[in-house]
Amino acid sequence: MIPAGALQFAPSTEASATELAELRALAMKPSLTRLGRYDETRVRSRFLETFAAEHTTQVLDDGLLAAFFVLREKADHLLLDHLYVHPDWQGQNIGRQVINHVIDQSTQKGLPVRLMALKESPANQFYQSCGFHKTGETAFDILYERPLP
Repeated sequence: MIPAGALQFAPSTEASATELAELRALAMKPSLTRLGRYDETRVRSRFLETFAAEHTTQVLDDGLLAAFFVLREKADHLLLDHLYVHPDWQGQNIGRQVINHVIDQSTQKGLPVRLMALKESPANQFYQSCGFHKTGETAFDILYERPLP
């Protein structure tokens, strides 16, 4: 396990978009494959089409990209648009540290956090364990919100 505080949260840059898209593809492949929806090109292009460095934070472990997340501020909530942990770092509490950071931002801004997770993804159980509640679903995703404390 990586001790809390050992990770670095670093701002993203336009130059990192392709590397982040690759991490996303790697992290999503098992869940998308289970749903019969994995497409080598689409999994990357969907991320790159909406990439905004100013909303994207890289999570570094000893200088290596372990994860990243995208947090967008909306009028009435924070949208956790992406959170992906590299498979080599999964199970090391990184996702929980990111969620704790996002919750801190939510509390400071006085806004709940919303997100979606792919159906049949292990992420659903993770988000529920972090206090997110299902608010709806689409054909492929489950919608969640974590209200303010």
